[in-house]
Amino acid sequence: MRVLFVCLGNICRSPSAEGVFRAHLAKHGLADCVEVDSCGVGDWHVGKGPDPRALDAASRRGFDISALRARQLAPSDYQTFDYILAMDHDNLDAIRQACPKDCQAHIGLFLEFAGEHDRAVPDPYYGGEQGFEEVLDLIEAASEGLIEELRQRLPRQ
Repeated sequence: MRVLFVCLGNICRSPSAEGVFRAHLAKHGLADCVEVDSCGVGDWHVGKGPDPRALDAASRRGFDISALRARQLAPSDYQTFDYILAMDHDNLDAIRQACPKDCQAHIGLFLEFAGEHDRAVPDPYYGGEQGFEEVLDLIEAASEGLIEELRQRLPRQ
């Protein structure tokens, strides 16, 4: 099973989601069953590490996202990933516009797995530290819901 998290530039929300989700998978003994990645719909930050505020917020909760580097959504992602999860509606629209007709991936908002079917993970880039904390709260809630979904789809261990 493969999961891709997508935000605008891949320096705040989606790398945070990648790091948090990896940790939650490990906690549930599923790290070897699920591949995780993140990307952005734009190319502004390709090759750069996460925003320092995202790094700090993640680190305070015990998540290390320092090794992650931004990349842009690629056409091959539509064939590679089983779940392509957007952080907000603009990202979701961009993903859907570029989506090939034969794509079999589940494409949707990440927060649907937290029971928030129409809610976006807000972009904390232009705000203060509290925005990064809120992002992590939302990501942690959705991560648990996504793990429950994946448990239903993964072969029994």
